[in-house]
Amino acid sequence: MTTATTAERAQGTVRLDYERLVDFTTEVFTRRGLPPQRAAIAARALVHGDLTGVTSHGLANLTRLYLPLFDDERADPRAELEIVSDRGAALLVDSHRALGLWSAHAAMDLALERAATHGVALVSLYNGTHFGCAGHFTAHAAEQGAIGFLAGNCGGQRIIRPPGAAEPLLGTNPFSIAVPVGAHPAYVLDMSTTVVPTGRIRAAARAGREIPEGWLADDAGRPVTDPHAFDRGEAHLQWLGGRPQTGSFKGYALSLMVETLAALLPGAELGPVSTAGRDDNIGFFTLAIAPGRLRAQADFLKESEELFDALLNARAVDPAQPVRYPGWPEAQHADEARAHGVPLTADLFAELEEVARDLSLTAPTPLGGTR
Repeated sequence: MTTATTAERAQGTVRLDYERLVDFTTEVFTRRGLPPQRAAIAARALVHGDLTGVTSHGLANLTRLYLPLFDDERADPRAELEIVSDRGAALLVDSHRALGLWSAHAAMDLALERAATHGVALVSLYNGTHFGCAGHFTAHAAEQGAIGFLAGNCGGQRIIRPPGAAEPLLGTNPFSIAVPVGAHPAYVLDMSTTVVPTGRIRAAARAGREIPEGWLADDAGRPVTDPHAFDRGEAHLQWLGGRPQTGSFKGYALSLMVETLAALLPGAELGPVSTAGRDDNIGFFTLAIAPGRLRAQADFLKESEELFDALLNARAVDPAQPVRYPGWPEAQHADEARAHGVPLTADLFAELEEVARDLSLTAPTPLGGTR
């Protein structure tokens, strides 16, 4: 394939080979002190966002979030997980500020290992850092025939106001569950407890796009469509459900669910009582369930496939828009990206080229120009 010119890149989307993009990101993390195997795990977790189309949690965060964590010494690239309390099927773990892109994977692997014995296992972790796409780690469990659940609070980062409050006290508090579906893509729910995560707001700001009404509101509750208003402190994220009349208390309640499971349980930073003002000492709630320890694994997978087959075969209002489920669109996007290259904006690719120059690395070569 031909290499895209600078002019072509400025006009469209650059596509990069998935494995080469992972290798490059691995090299970046290795240069920042991560051991090679750990760097490779972290790289796949980060590139997962772009691979599946969840670009707000992909490589756009390399220079904005993860590299600054190392610069500010808020993440320790060589920290090891310490099991503080071990009850067989339940473990308390101190992450010691390890990079969340790796430690969430390690926590899920530990939960899967224990679930293979006990049928279910919980890893409760504190002193964590940002882990990116929660769905990447739960999908890892589903690939092994297990049900995975992961939730993380936002440490002391207080950016969401409880309904009726005049000040922010909680974070977006994401969580994910993944279930294997036989021959179909896994069911993977990955969501924040707000209408959208902050990454979607900032992505719109970088792209110079307005956002839909309902994502942000000002102090008087009026909708705000300027994404820059969020970082200027002129607008506030809205809970999942929007206004109280349309269910915002449900998003707020889900955020509190994550706060109690992910932070209160292990003793991580609690947003509402924190004075930190940033997402340090994040707590993880990692759960793995091995269905085959409760009943025949083959029966579970057969019935799971039947369940989701019924949804896929539901009569659609518009035949051109068939019924799908969470995890399906992301799997389709990933299949296309593996076959034809992972799409990145020209601006993001330029950022990666700059990182490559700074670290004396070779940036990935674009495939076939732009689209």
